[in-house]
Amino acid sequence: MAYRVMWETEVRHEGLGKYRHIRGSEQYVVEQKAAAQKLQWEEQWQRKQEIDRRGKERERAANQKISEREQNALEKARQKEESQRYKDERKQEALNRDKEAKDAIDTLKNILNHTLNVNDAIDWEKLKDTSKFIEPLPKLDLPPCPANQPIPIAPVPKIVPMKPSSSARDKSPTKSFAKYQPVFGFFDKIIPSFKAKKIAAAEALFSQDYTAWETECFKLDESDSAELKRWEESKNSIDIRNAALLAEWERNVERTKIENTNRKSWWEKSCEQARLKHAEEVKQWELRKEKFIEKQAAINSVIDKNRENYLSNEQGAISDYCDSVLSNSIYPDYFPNEWDLDYNADTKNLIVEYALPAPESLPTLKDIQYVQTKDDFKESYLSEKESESIYDSLLYQIALRTIHELFEADTANAVDTIAFNGIVTALDKTTGNKVTACVLSLMTRKEQFLQINLANIEPKACFKSLKGVAATKLIGITPVSPVMAIDRNDRRFVEGYGVADSLNEGTNLATMDWEDFEHLIREVFEQEFATSGGEVKVTQASRDGGVDAIAFDPDPIRGGKIVIQAKRYTNVVGVSAVRDLYGTVINEGATKGILVTTANYGPDAYEFAKGKPLSLLTGANLLHLLEKHGHQARININEAKQSFQNK
Repeated sequence: MAYRVMWETEVRHEGLGKYRHIRGSEQYVVEQKAAAQKLQWEEQWQRKQEIDRRGKERERAANQKISEREQNALEKARQKEESQRYKDERKQEALNRDKEAKDAIDTLKNILNHTLNVNDAIDWEKLKDTSKFIEPLPKLDLPPCPANQPIPIAPVPKIVPMKPSSSARDKSPTKSFAKYQPVFGFFDKIIPSFKAKKIAAAEALFSQDYTAWETECFKLDESDSAELKRWEESKNSIDIRNAALLAEWERNVERTKIENTNRKSWWEKSCEQARLKHAEEVKQWELRKEKFIEKQAAINSVIDKNRENYLSNEQGAISDYCDSVLSNSIYPDYFPNEWDLDYNADTKNLIVEYALPAPESLPTLKDIQYVQTKDDFKESYLSEKESESIYDSLLYQIALRTIHELFEADTANAVDTIAFNGIVTALDKTTGNKVTACVLSLMTRKEQFLQINLANIEPKACFKSLKGVAATKLIGITPVSPVMAIDRNDRRFVEGYGVADSLNEGTNLATMDWEDFEHLIREVFEQEFATSGGEVKVTQASRDGGVDAIAFDPDPIRGGKIVIQAKRYTNVVGVSAVRDLYGTVINEGATKGILVTTANYGPDAYEFAKGKPLSLLTGANLLHLLEKHGHQARININEAKQSFQNK
């Protein structure tokens, strides 16, 4: 019976018109193969585009040179130089194309030697995801601290002018002043009237001056009073202005202090919000990093498990490993690069059905020369006999190369015998239709094959010496019977059988046969999913902790593929079993994983399952589920432990 992988994907390249099915029992391996195939095809597509571009550039350059020669016919000196350069370029182009043609033919002739200096064993460590979590830790972005507004400068008060002083006054006139003393002469002394007149005149002068002085003093008093009034008014005005300026300054000072306080309060609040936001961003970043590491660990765990399965000669792992070896083998772009494998662990026999290139897909250009007199290229092609010889040799080389790569990469010594069937899909020139036929078949043992020095053999003779079967001329696509063909029957799932109806109140699930327990879990979940049209299938019994059952829930929202593992345990289930389930969910590409046990789970198991698409069902949950669907049973851990000890 053939081993059929569960995971399959299709890859296409519209530009190259290529299509391939990629299969494998592990999702990550299939995805890795698909990505590698896409990358390889994309590189082929880039090379093809580059060749087409160069061809167009050559054509465009040639047309341009011809046009330039026609337009510059009168410029003989320059025309001669351009003509010579053009010829040199054409000669170089011919040399380049000739080299490409010869290299292409040489590659076909030496397709076997290409792999002899290559270590074909898979480097498991290179398959692992060793990338770093490159997302930088969120930075704390605090707003800049606002600068305090400067305190307004106190206003300079206007100076009050000095108080005006009283006007200066002359001394009041007195009679003792000389000018008011009459001077008497001789006659004044003898004539009394003369004397009286002079006395009266002096008194009159004094009275006049005194009155004038009093008048002047009155005027000065009035002037001083007006000046004092004006000074008092000015002083009051200045005092009021100074008081207003001082009050405004005090208000501005208070307003500035409040504004600075508010700014500082806003900044402190913004900083606190920024710190809270940063703390949340760091928390989310740590969660993303943790998920990245967990996913990476799960993927790498799958690779480690695949390596472990491979080294322990697990059938599916050997098949996947051989598929990876062939995927790493580099052939020209126009080769099909398709194959199918079937490995039998009991016989250590590997059957390889390998798609070989069709005759019409191979290059036939032999050499190219530049004919200067005609400004053209002369192309020579392989003769029909040469093409037949190269094609026959190529197919024999591919068969030997494929067997060599698989045997050399077999570090686990899991393959003793390889049966190689070369399949060609080509155009039947007699009908005009495409036909597919096995044109050569070879079975050989590893011990015998590794004794051959492939560097010095003639491919066809070596193939025949190994008792290979092939038509006389492979180019004729004459079918031959394969030495051993792949059995296409599917054995991923095994037929389930009923267990639940045999249960009763006395049935202790903890002592049930482990295989019966797995079928019971399949049966009860089949009943659980039946209402939504779901389907549950049990996988081959292996007791290896892998997938025990697969549920397919058609619900468009909560449905999908669900991995179910059954653990008939009598001890607490630790985190390792839950971690293995998570890796299996990722590997299978499932939407959910369910772990069912007859016991309980430790706190580390529940902690790991947080935030992941995992459901952990204890023995109590299982009994409830059975009762829901009309089945009675019990779980007695102590009784089970005693029973196992007695055994």
